[in-house]
Amino acid sequence: MHQALFTVFLAPLAEQQLQAVAEPRRKLLVKQFQTFCTSPRPPGVEKIDGMDQLYRIREGDARVIYTIQGQKILLLAIKKG
Repeated sequence: MHQALFTVFLAPLAEQQLQAVAEPRRKLLVKQFQTFCTSPRPPGVEKIDGMDQLYRIREGDARVIYTIQGQKILLLAIKKG
């Protein structure tokens, strides 16, 4: 079993947006977030041009925007579409 190297936090806006997502999709998003604990830049992650340390990943029809701060991953926003 892999040991968590990073800790994932949700910004208040991302937490609100996650709660607004339907349950089946929310479970998939949470599963994706758990992969960040051992791999903060999994396959499919793109660095946002012109933004230092800002990344995005698509999960289904949702796009997750996040930043890496040392051993912390801060999820900033979850956008649909």
